[in-house]
Amino acid sequence: MTHPLPTPAKPLRIGTRGSPLALAQAHETRDRLGAAHGLPPEAFEIVVIKVTGDQVQDKALREIGGKGLFTREIEEALLSGEIDIAVHSMKDMPTIQPPGLMLDCFLPREDVRDAFVSPVAAGLADLPQGAVVGSSSLRRRAQLKLRRPDLQVVEFRGNVQTRMRKLEEGVAAATFLAMAGLNRLGMASVARSAIDPDEMLPAVAQGAIGVERRTDDSRVAGMLAAIADGPTGIRLAAERAFLEKLDGSCQTPIAGLALIEGGQIWLRGEILRPDGSQSIADQARGPLEDAAEIGRALAAGLLARAPADFFED
Repeated sequence: MTHPLPTPAKPLRIGTRGSPLALAQAHETRDRLGAAHGLPPEAFEIVVIKVTGDQVQDKALREIGGKGLFTREIEEALLSGEIDIAVHSMKDMPTIQPPGLMLDCFLPREDVRDAFVSPVAAGLADLPQGAVVGSSSLRRRAQLKLRRPDLQVVEFRGNVQTRMRKLEEGVAAATFLAMAGLNRLGMASVARSAIDPDEMLPAVAQGAIGVERRTDDSRVAGMLAAIADGPTGIRLAAERAFLEKLDGSCQTPIAGLALIEGGQIWLRGEILRPDGSQSIADQARGPLEDAAEIGRALAAGLLARAPADFFED
């Protein structure tokens, strides 16, 4: 059974957060769908939805709930039929979707690296002793303390523009952003340097955009299939299975990156104590079709090596 494509009279409604980066990701999704199906921009409507993580800016993420802070209200709008698809940064996404929703469309992945941003230093090693570094990411904070125990790490919330303003105001000497976000905003020059994953492993799913839909919406399923990037989906299957096995949340410092090399999946994973005093890391390789199982097995291996109180602050 074929379904009619969207029209300007009845556009496909794309739900998103309202930050400049979230809107850029929604526009990329719209443009890819338009190109794949020969549709004009008017056949789509961008619907901005306010989420808890954006509305509460005066508290650390771990104090207001962890995963779901940037997705819950958007998923509720999707379930209620207020929107037809939802566009997410995959590193914000819980590993399990609410009943009735699914994620099987991922756009081609952007740069996975962290960007070092500072008005006073070219890289992490160049920061003076005791310098203040701002970050809201528990992973980045732990990785920083592991490498530079002398640094003072402070809470740093807000979108890219807000964080840049805080640097200018001298709140901190440096911060970290995702290279993917800077690239999508046309702001790559903001980065003083990009951190090689060998030096600092990124967040699980960093640089990836996911498009969520209702499970029973066959029209949307067909449309999204035309823009889904297979290799990104395989890499995220490994990374998100790794995260799920670790029960990852905004309150647990976890890093992971999967690459496809020589027809195999290569997954590197790391868990850290929140204070950065210890890190446990490992890697695994295997067939692409076993990506999720490789992720779970790598996580189980790391957990077996970690003391019971490893994630306690």
